[in-house]
Amino acid sequence: MNTLIFRTVAPFLTALMIVFSVFVLLRGHNEPGGGFIGGLIAASAFAIYGIAYGVMAVRRALWFHPMSIAGFGLLLSTLSGFLSIFAGVPFMTGLWIYPHFFGVEIALSSVMSFDIGVYLVVVGAITSIALALEEKESD
Repeated sequence: MNTLIFRTVAPFLTALMIVFSVFVLLRGHNEPGGGFIGGLIAASAFAIYGIAYGVMAVRRALWFHPMSIAGFGLLLSTLSGFLSIFAGVPFMTGLWIYPHFFGVEIALSSVMSFDIGVYLVVVGAITSIALALEEKESD
């Protein structure tokens, strides 16, 4: 399925899917966060790009090995849970801070860092599986 039309559309579709996955991550899937579904959308985008251009093109585009991305996401999610213990509240309790950047108050939470960690775990793990399957198929 490596047609000229598919190879032409794949980079645009991949970029659009990545942007949408970040939107879902930040907006949430039926609130409060969409780390899992956003990660699935991003991994699907990388799979489409891999089908069009091959596994090596995806590996070059990612900069890091997919399992390293998953490992960093797991570390981030775990640290997000431990922040609550250091604050003296039960494990995985959401904590919020409201810093001011250029006169604008921005709400940051441990819940969002947990969702970003889940996003990275899903992107890394599913992309790694998809690339491994694509490599086996091309042999």
